[in-house]
Amino acid sequence: MTQEPFSRPGAVDLSGLSATAPAGAAGVSGAYTVTVDEQSFQSLLESSMSAPVMLAFYSPSRSPESVQLADDLQVLSNEFEGRFLLGRVDIDATPQIAQAMQIPSVPLVVLVAQGRPVPLIQNAAPREELRAAITQVLQQLTAGGFTGRHQPRSAGVDEEGEELVDPRYAPAQDALANNDIEGAIAEYTKLLDGNPADAEAAAGLAMAQLLQRTQGADLNAAREAAAANPDDVDAQTLVADLDLLGGHVDDAFNRLINLVRRTAEEDRDRARTHLIALFGAVGNADPRVQRARRDLASALF
Repeated sequence: MTQEPFSRPGAVDLSGLSATAPAGAAGVSGAYTVTVDEQSFQSLLESSMSAPVMLAFYSPSRSPESVQLADDLQVLSNEFEGRFLLGRVDIDATPQIAQAMQIPSVPLVVLVAQGRPVPLIQNAAPREELRAAITQVLQQLTAGGFTGRHQPRSAGVDEEGEELVDPRYAPAQDALANNDIEGAIAEYTKLLDGNPADAEAAAGLAMAQLLQRTQGADLNAAREAAAANPDDVDAQTLVADLDLLGGHVDDAFNRLINLVRRTAEEDRDRARTHLIALFGAVGNADPRVQRARRDLASALF
């Protein structure tokens, strides 16, 4: 296995790609593998700003070993659980991408980190050697402070157009479907133990814990208790939980932000911690969470 430079390391000429191609997600091939086309190529490069991307260039018609290399890397991408995202580039189907990257021949694997492409592998090798080489590269990136992870991609859709469940989350989702909340919590916790950066598992755990806290709760009784005891943390957090389950996200957040403003010391910290847990259940990318975080900061300081 060699790691020699190709014609223009670090330079990517995208001018040959369609300027009017619609932006969209790459075709899904696995939890950490995507099939690259013109529409998804730019977004894949952009994702390398947060965590490493490897592009495996192959040609079924000209180089069967390049196909095997891409297949082996797909297996390894799952083993490394998001430490890199693999993009499979069939240069027969997408010659424009090979031209933009100035690919001299296949097989070729290019590492892209923070938008900078560097040739990594230029011939086939046993999977064990690939694993060792990737481990070494990722260790070097980690030592340099580049420690991001990719989240698992959607598993795609079935023949009827329904979104498939990522097999990693299936046990937890099956448990929830069977009203086994404790089982779901255990499954999500297990996933987070293996990958603390798994945002989907973190959100799933937060939601399962929310369901656990509200089991058997009576909404009317909870609201009456909260109205009678405006500074009671337990009463206020229960209503916030029930509001969130009912889809009243802003109401839940505002209730706890106001509680933070009114309370002090231990009660204030409990209200703040509970609110942050609700942020996790909704998802940190949600604009309502981002707005509430700003309001919380204002309430605290």
